[in-house]
Amino acid sequence: MPCLEMNGPCMLTKNEIQNVIRKKTAGNFALGYVDDQNIFIVQYIGRSDDDLRDELYKWVGNGYSSFKFRVSNDPKFAFIKECKNYHEFGESNKLKNNIHPKRKAGSDWLCPICDIFNK
Repeated sequence: MPCLEMNGPCMLTKNEIQNVIRKKTAGNFALGYVDDQNIFIVQYIGRSDDDLRDELYKWVGNGYSSFKFRVSNDPKFAFIKECKNYHEFGESNKLKNNIHPKRKAGSDWLCPICDIFNK
């Protein structure tokens, strides 16, 4: 069974985002909801290369009620984690984002799971 290895879930509100992510940082996130059995249901996988808090603000009010997150000091690590989560949860669930994560502009980062950037 796939595992996000992220903090949360938290309510997807500006106040909650401010409370749990206190500084500008790269990182990963998952959006979704908590079901009636208190299980976080992943619907969207994402990342920010430089400001996770600001990226999450963009999602407030867009149909998701909860989020999980993981901060990172390394944007490349955040990309690799996003790829892994995307493949794990995309294969077992119906993610609303069905396009492979993009790498940072100008980088030569490769997905650790597939060869999408080797074509």
